[in-house]
Amino acid sequence: MTMATHDTGVTRALLGLADDRASVRLRAALAAGTAPDPRFVGALVGRCAVEPDFSVREMLTWALTRHAPDLTLPGLLGEVRSERPQARSQALHTLSKIGDPRAWPAITHELLTDADDEVARSAWRAAVVLAPEEERAALAGALATQLGRGGRETQLSLSRALIALGEAALPTLAEVTAAGSPGARRHAIATERLLHDPDAGFEFAIEEAKRVAVLGTTGPEER
Repeated sequence: MTMATHDTGVTRALLGLADDRASVRLRAALAAGTAPDPRFVGALVGRCAVEPDFSVREMLTWALTRHAPDLTLPGLLGEVRSERPQARSQALHTLSKIGDPRAWPAITHELLTDADDEVARSAWRAAVVLAPEEERAALAGALATQLGRGGRETQLSLSRALIALGEAALPTLAEVTAAGSPGARRHAIATERLLHDPDAGFEFAIEEAKRVAVLGTTGPEER
């Protein structure tokens, strides 16, 4: 491929990212990831903040992972501080896919407790990927403040994040089980059950947690 041909491809992809048609934007993002070029990075990051189509957003994230982290991290780290929830959420999602530990300091308490459920869920996923070993217990404590929050999908996302922390999450889950609000206690009990038995369904774990909360036991053998 000649330089002129490559430049034409870059220009076409950049124009495609702003096209009104989702199918064209999808192809443009695919092209940007297939033939990475530093000129794509700003447009890809910017498009993540406003892209309405889920499939296109996923392709934008994939395209960014195909570029060097030294090029993508500055823009993404700026986006996690955006006033636009989608910008924060998609930047966090992309950081979790890149997995560069240099992004860890950007996962603040404010993001982990963001009022927007999608932002918070993206922050939880990113945090468990990026947190260094020595920070995992503290992260579990921060995540535990959100136990009982939201509906099924939000609670399941938080449980998965805590489960990903493994043994580091157990002391915090025990504390919430002993002294948390009723909703937080149920969520903590269900999360611990899933941690010990990954094959158990979330709904079953929640129902079991409700029974435990009512009976004050941790299992049928203790009744």
